Amino acid sequence: MRDFPSCFGENGIQVVDSSSSKNAQNLVTCVYQCKLRGRFCLITVTWTKSLMGQGLSIGIDNSSNQCLCKFDVKPWLFSKRKGCKNLEVDSSKIDIFWDLTNAKFGSGPEPLEGFYLVLVFNGEMVLLLGDLKREAYKKIDSDPVRSKAIFVAKKEHIFGKKLYFSKTQFCDKGQVHDVVIECDTVGLNDPSLVIRIDSKTVMQIKRLKWKFRGNYTILVDGLPVEVFWDVHNWLFGNSMGNAVFMFQTSLSAEKLWSSQSVIDPYSQSQALGFSLILHAWKNE
Repeated sequence: MRDFPSCFGENGIQVVDSSSSKNAQNLVTCVYQCKLRGRFCLITVTWTKSLMGQGLSIGIDNSSNQCLCKFDVKPWLFSKRKGCKNLEVDSSKIDIFWDLTNAKFGSGPEPLEGFYLVLVFNGEMVLLLGDLKREAYKKIDSDPVRSKAIFVAKKEHIFGKKLYFSKTQFCDKGQVHDVVIECDTVGLNDPSLVIRIDSKTVMQIKRLKWKFRGNYTILVDGLPVEVFWDVHNWLFGNSMGNAVFMFQTSLSAEKLWSSQSVIDPYSQSQALGFSLILHAWKNE
């Protein structure tokens, strides 16, 4: 996907944004793989949060990264939290239904419960998000069926001073885990990096000034998860810039991480499993 750039360029040189957290948008992007008319496509759902309110963007790309359609729900200070949108792409009908009237949110832009988001392609449901499934089925006049879309990637901007929090699952339909990154670089001669999954320490890196980039394999739900990190900005650049962390369920992820190619969840989803990319910004 074009919205999932590689965190590293040639020879592992950092290319992520080093600007201040003031300019960083609070967003969560989730990517799902599905089949439309027998062809693999990617559905990208982006949740955003700003002073204007919270917003939602939905896009569908084909396997060649060509955008088939895109639809934006404006910040909810100026629009309803419930609605539908009908689109037509190459003689095919796409219907999008959403209801976030009673949605509950945490500190981030992604709703936690009390909502549904449905995408229907030529009368067939291809994506259903949220816990209000019964209400969603009534809306689209459909019998309960399991969504055929596969959750393949997630990108999130997280903010903090020492602790950074996220929630994710490391495989499609897998258990949701709490991810905590702890890294204090202010006024310390020997900063360290600690990552915890469900309050359990799974990784600790000392002498971080010498190991500001690297990778380490952890186990989550019995699956090997490769963790990559780059905290160069925090140590040697703009201290208020972002660090980047990637959690990848494939053992071959290192080849992708060090390459110059973009992270493409479509072409890599079968071989690489699930990807979580966290842009961690220090609050000013």
